Amino acid sequence: MMQQYFKIKEENKDSILFFRLGDFYEMFYDDAKLASKELELTLTGRDCGQAERAPMCGVPFHSCEGYIARLVAKGYKVAICEQTEDPAKAKGLVKRDIIRVITPGTVMESSMLDESKNNYICCMFSKNKAIGLCFCDISTGELYATEIKGNDSYNVLTNQLTSYNPREILIGGDIVKLKELPKFIKAKLSAGVEMLEDEKFDESVCTDVVKSQFEDEYKTVSDKPVVVSVLGALLSYLRDTQKTGLERINHIEFYKENQYMSLDYNTQRNLELTQTMLTKDKKGSLLWVLDKTKTAMGKRLMRSWLEHPLLNITSINNRQSAVEELVNDNMLRMDITDALSGIFDIERLMTRIVYGSANARDLRSLCGAIQNLPQISDLLVDCKSVYLKYIYKSIDKLEDIHSLIDSAIVEEPPFTVREGGMIKRGYNEELDSVTGDMNDSKGILARIEAEQREATGIPKLKVGYNRVFGYYIEVSNSYKSMVPETYIRKQTLTNCERYITQDLKDVEGRILGAKDRSVALEYNLFDDVRKAVSDKLERIQNTAKAIANLDVITSLANVAADNRYIRPDVNLSTAIRIKDSRHPVVEALLKDAPFVPNDVSLDSANDRVAIITGPNMAGKSTYMRQIAIIVLMAQIGSFVPASSAEIGVVDSIFTRVGASDDLASGQSTFMVEMSEVANIIKNATSKSLLILDEIGRGTSTFDGMSIARAVLEFCADRKKLGAKTLFATHYHELTVMEQLLDGVKNYNIAVKKRGDDITFLRRIVPGGADDSYGIEVAKLAGIPQSVISRAKEILKDLEHGKYKNENASIQKQDNSDNMQLSLIGAAESPVVERLKNTDINTLTPIEAMNLLYELKGMI
Repeated sequence: MMQQYFKIKEENKDSILFFRLGDFYEMFYDDAKLASKELELTLTGRDCGQAERAPMCGVPFHSCEGYIARLVAKGYKVAICEQTEDPAKAKGLVKRDIIRVITPGTVMESSMLDESKNNYICCMFSKNKAIGLCFCDISTGELYATEIKGNDSYNVLTNQLTSYNPREILIGGDIVKLKELPKFIKAKLSAGVEMLEDEKFDESVCTDVVKSQFEDEYKTVSDKPVVVSVLGALLSYLRDTQKTGLERINHIEFYKENQYMSLDYNTQRNLELTQTMLTKDKKGSLLWVLDKTKTAMGKRLMRSWLEHPLLNITSINNRQSAVEELVNDNMLRMDITDALSGIFDIERLMTRIVYGSANARDLRSLCGAIQNLPQISDLLVDCKSVYLKYIYKSIDKLEDIHSLIDSAIVEEPPFTVREGGMIKRGYNEELDSVTGDMNDSKGILARIEAEQREATGIPKLKVGYNRVFGYYIEVSNSYKSMVPETYIRKQTLTNCERYITQDLKDVEGRILGAKDRSVALEYNLFDDVRKAVSDKLERIQNTAKAIANLDVITSLANVAADNRYIRPDVNLSTAIRIKDSRHPVVEALLKDAPFVPNDVSLDSANDRVAIITGPNMAGKSTYMRQIAIIVLMAQIGSFVPASSAEIGVVDSIFTRVGASDDLASGQSTFMVEMSEVANIIKNATSKSLLILDEIGRGTSTFDGMSIARAVLEFCADRKKLGAKTLFATHYHELTVMEQLLDGVKNYNIAVKKRGDDITFLRRIVPGGADDSYGIEVAKLAGIPQSVISRAKEILKDLEHGKYKNENASIQKQDNSDNMQLSLIGAAESPVVERLKNTDINTLTPIEAMNLLYELKGMI
């Protein structure tokens, strides 16, 4: 047995081998040591013909999923080695083989997955400056592929990885030359990475694999060699690890990078689309507000819509019209919501059915889900919107599949499929006969006893059973003369004789073998039903997608109706004009407290950049984020929290909100901030929406303000960028840009001040702020009064120039132990003369910047 183990382990060196022995999966040697540590199992030993006992630990086979899930969550691969023949019938050593390798990206068991999230495996390959990229969720059968070209391919690639957030990534080709990619994956994604040899991406081999898998759909990617290579490499990897079931993946969804709005990692994090920044919880995110879906399929699709807003006006409007139709029909919306509530996860149920791992409970769950389809279909029959009509046509009632499962599988089947009790009585005559023998053994023997008494005339004849002889006929000595010749004497006792007959042995065989025969027959019947359902994959899959889409549309309609959202006018203009906008998440968290709404007006002509000033805590960040969130909501087809909204489609949203040290890469807060700004400037277009909050905070005042102004000028300049920008700042001096630059407007957060107390009015009003109110905010934060008083004194002194530095120039020192170089040359120059005649402590920041420009010109 250990030789068998070593042979199989040699073929799966990179996996923890779960080796089936009886009712346990056992691990040996290094696998045992590792698993015992990670799973907190007792490490034992076993004699195996070597000098030392083999380290060993194991888990029960019927409860292995929890243990496997813990190992996979930590990034390990688990190879399942199963007994491939019946131990009772095996001659010599039981045959064993790997039936599946479970990796982080190939999990399909419900107990190991979050039903609200897809579990993607990614494959990427680059050649000749083109990147092939694909994402597959084998638990649902979804497969997405794209090709990336151009100078900004790295940023497009990281944006795609952020959107799909794969658990496992396969890499090959020139992509290994992207030195920043491993850092990005490690810092931003919780994914395992595996390097594949270049031959795995061989175009001719991959072409054959893709053609074989998809037949006609191969044409959609045939002219994109790198895409064919990643698809072929991925399918080969899945075939090696999963062994069977690849027919579940039967469709390629090829998309172009400009098909969806671009959302980088920072934007998804800052806008808290699917989880909060601090706690990583769903509550407090936009997904938490919008996701009122009733099915697991709908939950996954809702998340996907949020992460991939649309750019196509027709698609957006089709979704909006469907939402509007349900918003306007309360009864229809409520009936659909109720009907969706009883539908299980059809997509993942079908995956387990196709892979052959589904049990009778899974089939019964599918049957329960199908039961609601006729009602849903009937509810949609009179819908008018294009999207709801499409959903109606896509829903197959699947009545034949429901009938098959319902007639074959009992209402409450057992968990295991190898112990019987799954098949309904009346479904199969042979099974009914076998189970009848098993369940009515006493009745059968009573009938035989009565028949034999009547045939022989022996009144006290008995039919009995013992373990040694099986069933027998017992006749007392006083009636021995009446025993027929067909009786075969088996045992002599003091008062009686025991006999057997051929008919009785036949009945014995039927009764004693009935259990084994019924279990085997039930499994075969169950497997036939499972395969019959598997053959209907395409019909069921299309219906599952339709139900998911209906669930998301209904959820958006419920949220819109409950929260007074309106339908935005999404068009191809460059304008974003929203009246009475509200932050959907903050509003939901406030519950009964009123949210102060605000307007926004941006376009590519006269209102490109809005400079927003005002104190901390007044609501600048909330205001800017809510505008970005409303634009994103509109482009997924949702209604939005406002009284009216016109939104010209944006191709991307970029945010620079807050920053912190990145200790892992050795970057300071300011360096992180500047890296984010650099990414925005490089990748934004005139059709983008930029949210820039407090640029230039992490350095000196003049440095920070100079950078902030330069960035603002770049964003506003139509020849350089000209993107719609919300720019929050504490540098009040930047408000002068309204007079200096075309398309820049000033706004501020209104504040009411009474003495030393301030009240945030949360209203955005035209014009620049008159003060920063920093000390007042510090007071609100709980800074001790003594510190507040001292701060006011220092502020007053600064404003009156008390701390004027009269020795601004640095002179060379004579002390040889403390040599310092003068920043000013020995010879007089116009620059020196200009500096001597300037008191820098009396300059305003704008004057200081102008002086710097003047000095630079002189130099």
